[in-house]
Amino acid sequence: MRSFRDAKLMAKTLREVLASRQVRLSHSETLEIVARQFGFADWNTAAARLGEHRADPTPARGDASGVGLGSGIPILRIFDLEKAREFYLDFLGFTLDWEHRFGPNFPIYMQVSRSGLTLHLSEHHGDASPGATVFVRIKGVDAFRAELIGKDYAYSKPSIQEDAPGGRTLQVPDPFGNRIRFTQARD
Repeated sequence: MRSFRDAKLMAKTLREVLASRQVRLSHSETLEIVARQFGFADWNTAAARLGEHRADPTPARGDASGVGLGSGIPILRIFDLEKAREFYLDFLGFTLDWEHRFGPNFPIYMQVSRSGLTLHLSEHHGDASPGATVFVRIKGVDAFRAELIGKDYAYSKPSIQEDAPGGRTLQVPDPFGNRIRFTQARD
């Protein structure tokens, strides 16, 4: 096993081969199978150990005490998978990296990413509280706003706040009460 991407490709290939034999499995089910083939308890453990997508691919460097911290990944609470996909994938342009369920009719836990930003989205009660705010540094805030407005998403027409703390800010609320503040530092 070389990487996280190799494991994902193996899961995709497994799903396609089984589908050709009239065995239907979801992508998350095949990810779980691949994880177990390599001795991991589940896909989340495999993804973490294989070096899944990170917001900052640079390994954490230790400080004087020897402690090295990596970039955090916010967990945002969601309540409707289709609305989450419409907002995060279609509107904001994120890519679905992986999704996980403990079984049929269980809540979803998924990872989405775009251009260095990684978010976890969870339907699990207790993982996160709705109403969170994520602060994101951005380059090209005007281009990003133009992209969003061009999609003509009925539920959000964000504008740039020129005098926000930290710089020009495009705040985008999701359908679940969470807010993402894309902030470009002042020149």
